Amino acid sequence: MFDLVIRNGTLVDGTGAPPRRADVAVQDGMVVAVGEVDGPAAREVDATGRIVTPGFVDIHTHLDAQISWDPLGTSSCFHGVTSVVIGNCGVTFAPCRPEDRRDLAEMMESVEDIPADAIMDGLSWEWETYGQYLAELDRRPKGINVGGMIGHSALRRYVMGERAAEEPTEADLAAMADLVDEAMAAGALGLSSSRTVLHKGADGEPIPGTYASVDELVALAEVLGRHGKGVFETAAMLGSQNGATPESTAEEVAVLAEVSRASGRSVSFGLTQTVAGGDLHRQVLAHVAAANAEGADIHPQTTVRSVGVLFGLAHHSPFGGAPSWRALLDLPFEERLAAIRDPEQRAVLVAEGDGPGGIAPEHLFPLDTVPADYRLDPERSLAARAAAAGTTPTALWIDLLDATDGACLLNWPFLNQTPAEVEHLLADPNVVLGLADAGAHVGQIMDASQPTWFLAHWVRDRGLYDLAQGVARLTSIPAALFAIADRGVIAEGRPADLNVIDLDALSLPIPEFRHDFPGGAGRWVQGATGYDLTVVNGVVTVEGGQHTGALPGVTLRS
Repeated sequence: MFDLVIRNGTLVDGTGAPPRRADVAVQDGMVVAVGEVDGPAAREVDATGRIVTPGFVDIHTHLDAQISWDPLGTSSCFHGVTSVVIGNCGVTFAPCRPEDRRDLAEMMESVEDIPADAIMDGLSWEWETYGQYLAELDRRPKGINVGGMIGHSALRRYVMGERAAEEPTEADLAAMADLVDEAMAAGALGLSSSRTVLHKGADGEPIPGTYASVDELVALAEVLGRHGKGVFETAAMLGSQNGATPESTAEEVAVLAEVSRASGRSVSFGLTQTVAGGDLHRQVLAHVAAANAEGADIHPQTTVRSVGVLFGLAHHSPFGGAPSWRALLDLPFEERLAAIRDPEQRAVLVAEGDGPGGIAPEHLFPLDTVPADYRLDPERSLAARAAAAGTTPTALWIDLLDATDGACLLNWPFLNQTPAEVEHLLADPNVVLGLADAGAHVGQIMDASQPTWFLAHWVRDRGLYDLAQGVARLTSIPAALFAIADRGVIAEGRPADLNVIDLDALSLPIPEFRHDFPGGAGRWVQGATGYDLTVVNGVVTVEGGQHTGALPGVTLRS
């Protein structure tokens, strides 16, 4: 008897092959039959009218700390994600000496907006080397599969201590290379770094490794080459936020190309578009294409929609500098809702919100409907909707808050601001899906839902990709880039990471703000509609949008 048989579904196996009708049988955590499956099962699922896909692979998360106190991996687990990569952008918790724990926690807070106190309280810290960290991850119950990279900033701190931001000596570099070697031998998925001045530590200075020389990067990446595995991932020094010019953009891609060619390994970095940056993102794509034609292997990651800061009554507002709005933060949610409904207080809130300063309302987009609509059509902005309604932007938002019992949010896109340019980025053959940043910027963004938006918007509604291509971009393509063995494809002998999806019903609710981190720290959370089942290693983990509590995840090793 099989453990599980999913019958009559439309199989989209992750390889890019055309969808086909097929049954999938699971036994002992593995896919054991695909096609016409005879024989009984402990559980049978009728997937008529549903698509059956591999579990999605998210290669850019910062769940490093959260997985310790939230083994379910929320919100990723609600969006078909069964495997994640942690340790991005050079900020990791290993290697780590006991005396450096607070420093690494505060670095993570400064760079990724994860509260340091929650990190300190939530981690066991029962490791020093990266291999010991992976062993601790093995022991942790997990609802998703987790693999990680060793971080450059942590390496420098471990080897160089208070000199971590300085130029390393030959002895320093040799010691760091030895630690990378230990991590790769233990199963790390690669090495991550950060080269953007936006990533600052608690002292306000760029984190260690930001200005590392090409020689240092090559020396560390060559360790991956000697192992014949692993990705070099970095937050590159690109974009208007880094003061990039056409010349500096070309130089940065040239550095990454040298790292790739010298090590023989893939290089990946985040790439987004901003209005302020003009066509710099297109220049990057052109430089990457040229570098890859000359022997490099570079893959920019981008998001499938804008990266937007969320404002809501339960958290911060875009008018936070105004006294009346700032005073709301001291009130419980129900009292905040009562305040915006009180005519006298409402008048003050409107007057101050519509006053000078703050974020221009044409750059704010209400999320006030279910399903949540992340399109950035100009007529959907707060300014345009207020003008159409014959009211002011702040008055409209308060009306929307009132009508939704405080659920309405405002989305402020600050990366990938132009939908047509997002489409251009997604169409580039060297670009992979990434940068959802699950577990990071927890009080600012909620992008763990990007797989759902990609399938619902770009595949189903817009038809930018056919179903087979779209699923491959969420599964086998990212898994192959990070050499995550056996994941991302449904085939006999592969681990049974699966989704059963009602594509027509796939949609997103409005994110909610919850205080469920250690110490009561808050974060944005978002579920999804349309996922009948998510299966991790043969065990149903999410059913009908609710987690079952099962924790069958494993540590992923390259």
